[in-house]
Amino acid sequence: MFIPITKATEILKAGGIVAIPTETVYGLAGNALSEKAVAKIFAAKERPFFDPLIVHIAEFADIENLATEIPKNARILAEKFWPGPLTLVLNKKEIVPSLISGGLSTVAIRMPKNKIAIDIIKQTGFPLAAPSANMFQHLSPTTAEHVLQQLGNRIDGIVNGGPCEVGVESTVLGFEEETPVIYRPGAVTKEMIAEVLGMKSGEQGMGSNFQLPSPGMLKKHYCPNTPLCLGVPEVVPLNSGLLAFGEMPKNAGSFAELLNLSESGDLVEAAANLYGMLHKLDSLGLSKIFAVKLPEEGLGVAVNDRLTKASG
Repeated sequence: MFIPITKATEILKAGGIVAIPTETVYGLAGNALSEKAVAKIFAAKERPFFDPLIVHIAEFADIENLATEIPKNARILAEKFWPGPLTLVLNKKEIVPSLISGGLSTVAIRMPKNKIAIDIIKQTGFPLAAPSANMFQHLSPTTAEHVLQQLGNRIDGIVNGGPCEVGVESTVLGFEEETPVIYRPGAVTKEMIAEVLGMKSGEQGMGSNFQLPSPGMLKKHYCPNTPLCLGVPEVVPLNSGLLAFGEMPKNAGSFAELLNLSESGDLVEAAANLYGMLHKLDSLGLSKIFAVKLPEEGLGVAVNDRLTKASG
């Protein structure tokens, strides 16, 4: 099931789908310009067609083939944060299948930082649709083993690139009347975006739209099989686990299993550990998982977003 880059490229050129590493999470890749390949991605993940996919490119010039126009602020942000964990939602050209964009007139585009992902895109010669390589609404994979557990018998192969560096999905940013709108928080924070654009962070909105312009906007997403609750209960249920952050709560010893996203309170470390630790707790047969909310700043915003959606 684990395959080399050369084999993955062959499969993608033949219209197949493979899981590849990126710096955020593992993506389930297929030819973004082929409706058949894109349909295979939706089928493997059991993902509804209204939920758009992100298109991954290898060079900035590739964006010209996919988007009808690139707003000034989008270009500035791409030059600053690409390659990296920032996705831009732009008006799409007809070459982009409507299946990619959930029937909308826009397309979400990203240039990943991971060298393996970039090499595969370059060797195929076309952009790749690559949503997270997991079943729809389940925990995102940050290792090849996570992909194997969920999709091993549903896809054509997995390229093992080791653990993902960032550990949470990319920030997704659109523009509404020239105002930057964050549809999904991620490693590129609103403070970083505001600084680059010379704005106050409060001048940016958080997206909310019945027609989803971006993946990851559903209220329930990124879920473990074990029920997850936010906060630390005063009375700890039997056989429950805790996902902590920083200083341990006084009743930490009452939990059957306990993992700490970052004992030092480092938000970057916490984001990198998030899905791996949730996968581990989910595999232990616990009755319930409790998770501590992080400070609402920097990467803490993205981690809290994932935990809130995981709790349903």
